[in-house]
Order: sequence, then structure tokens, then C-alpha cells
Amino acid sequence: MNGRDLLQFLRAQKWAVQASTTLVDHHPQAAVIGVAITGHLEIIFDTMGDTRKAVNLRANPKIALVIGWDQEQTVQIDGIADEPQGEALARLKKAYFERFPEGRERESWENIAYFRVHPTWIRYSDFRGATPHGQTWAGPGLKGLIDEASTVGEASVTIQP
Repeated sequence: MNGRDLLQFLRAQKWAVQASTTLVDHHPQAAVIGVAITGHLEIIFDTMGDTRKAVNLRANPKIALVIGWDQEQTVQIDGIADEPQGEALARLKKAYFERFPEGRERESWENIAYFRVHPTWIRYSDFRGATPHGQTWAGPGLKGLIDEASTVGEASVTIQP
């Protein structure tokens, strides 16, 4: 699997399971979220600003995601979440609204929040066939994967139902 293939797989998925914890009591929290993926393998999602996920990520930006589970393929991602502002937020919202046009309606909600995840570790697993296989990226290998995915470009967003 290369960066382009991973980007294509991720963009074919609409949903992820997100998990985070608080710094204070370390209680876990998980939720299904709608995600969009940029050409730099940034993950963007929206949520209400007072949800457990938003509160937890503001206190502790470490996040884990599982994306894809159909057809025995999945991607696990560990990363750091932030709440982008300004031009970065505008760029990310564009990708998000292409994926979720109904998200434009939520944009006017008083307490809507947008989070971006920068991956720090990615694991692709494929359990199809007799011999399961997977691939893991971190550190310099992850940077190379992101650089390769970014050659696809933001204009090549492929939306699949």
C-alpha cells in the first residue's frame, strides 16, 4: 500500500470511530463521527463544542481513530487533534462540505466545532484471503506516506457514497 492507495481507501470511507481520554480521570470516550480526508491525510470532523469528545480533545489532544471495517479492511490512526482557525479552517471545511454537504447547515449552529487530526501513526490491515497482512507507518515513513498522498492534491477529492 502506498500513499495514493491509502488516501483512496480513506476517502472511500465516510465514518470513523474516534476515541479519546481526559487528562484528569483518564476515562475513555468513543463516538462514531463523519470524516473527510485531505490530500495531506488530515482528518476533519465536526461536533458540538460541549460534547465529551470536544472537551476531552481540548484537554488532551491525543486521539485514536478506526476508519473502515467493511470488506475486512481497516485503518487505525493515532494522532494529535487541533481546532484550526482562519485559512486552514476554510480549506478544511471545503473538504468536509464536499464530503458532507449537509454540514453547511450545521456551520451556522452556535456551538459547532471543527477538529483536524494530524496522524502520528497509521496501521492498515487487510484480513481478506488466507493470509492477513498489514502495514504500519510512523516517523519518517509516515512523512513519506503523507508526501506521496499529497501528490494526489486537494482537487482530486473523490467522493463515494
